[in-house]
Amino acid sequence: MPTSLSTPDSAYVHGYSPREAHRLGDQADTLVTLLHAGTAYPAGSRVLEAGCGVGAQTVHLAHSSPGARITAVDLSEESLTQARDRVAAQAPAADVTWLRADLRQLPYPDGHFDHLFACFVLEHLRDPARALTELRRVLRPGGTLTAIEGDHGSALFHPDSRRAHQVIAHQVHLQSAAGGNALLGRSLHPLLTAADFRDVAVQPRTVYADSSRPALVDGFTRRTFIAMIESVRTEALRTGLTTAADWDRGLIDLRRTAEPGGTFHYTFFKATAIRP
Repeated sequence: MPTSLSTPDSAYVHGYSPREAHRLGDQADTLVTLLHAGTAYPAGSRVLEAGCGVGAQTVHLAHSSPGARITAVDLSEESLTQARDRVAAQAPAADVTWLRADLRQLPYPDGHFDHLFACFVLEHLRDPARALTELRRVLRPGGTLTAIEGDHGSALFHPDSRRAHQVIAHQVHLQSAAGGNALLGRSLHPLLTAADFRDVAVQPRTVYADSSRPALVDGFTRRTFIAMIESVRTEALRTGLTTAADWDRGLIDLRRTAEPGGTFHYTFFKATAIRP
């Protein structure tokens, strides 16, 4: 799931509208237990959040690690402004330094940070291996990396629908055309291993929503995933991937998964690793 643009050779396919910022907040709040469980950093430790976007994850990172010294980096000045405001309102005691920078060329010496946190960032990079090499450089030996990514190929739902799968495929195509990879979650282990991290461990973190879990139906199925797909409608039509009629039929089917009798399943992948 997207956060924000983090390198200049990629385009953030969902844009920077207030609606998108709100969606990112909904996503982070809905998934906080699922994604942040097990992630906490000691007071005084230096933590780099790579690609912080609008600060939706920064807030929860700060809450789970009081006293940690967080440096939040993003390429988008607009996103950083929103992130500052969000953290000031929701985690005013947090120790956060904000920096506009390219993940491929960070202005820090080797081994500067104790921990790295990257959530929904690698999926937007044209060359995630290059970014991981740079992130590894600024991590001290023995320091930890936590990376979280989604994988749109894991979306399973009822009622099943070829047309609903097709609109998801259009989003995957558009993200690829923008330089990213909406299926990156499945490749986290080989990516981190190739970047010379060790003790790489990847855990699936699965979301399943049905009518017995109304908060997840609303917060994830409707306001996170379906809203994300809806956001690329204009671009899908502009590039000729589909017609308005076919797109709208696919969205109608996808929305049925959030209605009574519908179910939705999605898998995130959370990786941890150490710099030798």
